[in-house]
Amino acid sequence: MIDETYHIFTRSIADFKVFNKSSDYVQLQRLMKYYQFQNDLRFSDFVELELVGAEGFNKAIEIVSKDKERLVQIIAYCLMQTHIHLILKQLSENGISRFMKDLLISYTRTFNLIHKRKGPLWESRFQSVLVDSDEQLLHLTRYVHLNPVTARLIDNPEDWKFSSYNEYIGNDNNNANNNNAKICQFDDLLDVKPTSYRKFVNDRISYQRELAKIKSTMID
Repeated sequence: MIDETYHIFTRSIADFKVFNKSSDYVQLQRLMKYYQFQNDLRFSDFVELELVGAEGFNKAIEIVSKDKERLVQIIAYCLMQTHIHLILKQLSENGISRFMKDLLISYTRTFNLIHKRKGPLWESRFQSVLVDSDEQLLHLTRYVHLNPVTARLIDNPEDWKFSSYNEYIGNDNNNANNNNAKICQFDDLLDVKPTSYRKFVNDRISYQRELAKIKSTMID
């Protein structure tokens, strides 16, 4: 439904590593920014403008968004080696489905070209769960941002450059994208204060790691 918010999750086939280096993650981050809108600007032209710097990126966003249909609002995200978490607000009819289709197909095409492979990267369809309340949304952002910490890829969530956590704590300089351009828009939905949000997330690290360990033991 339009104006509803969803937790979107998609996993690679057989846990295949679809992100192997920083440039892979950055490619998907660019695609996320680009495919929010239905536009006529070619992706290659969008990237060329973006690489100019902040001024070029602002120009690129102005071009792709002017008088164009916006499909989704990206509230939060985390890119992992084998899967993706997104929190999206649907702004157009079937906006999330259209966004995810373009996003995943485009990334697959580029990945296969670079790695000289053929075939799909992702499981048949993404999973989606409706977010019912602001409180649920806030806790969901924490869960999403803690994914790389829970997986013990890092110890501090701000060290993972491929999520929106640094946008939430106002540390945009630590993003993988050198233009410091924000991907997410959440101020209209969440009252996030960087210091308190950092504490809110960090206070959950031990619990989330322990929970993940228990789940793993039960599965084994």
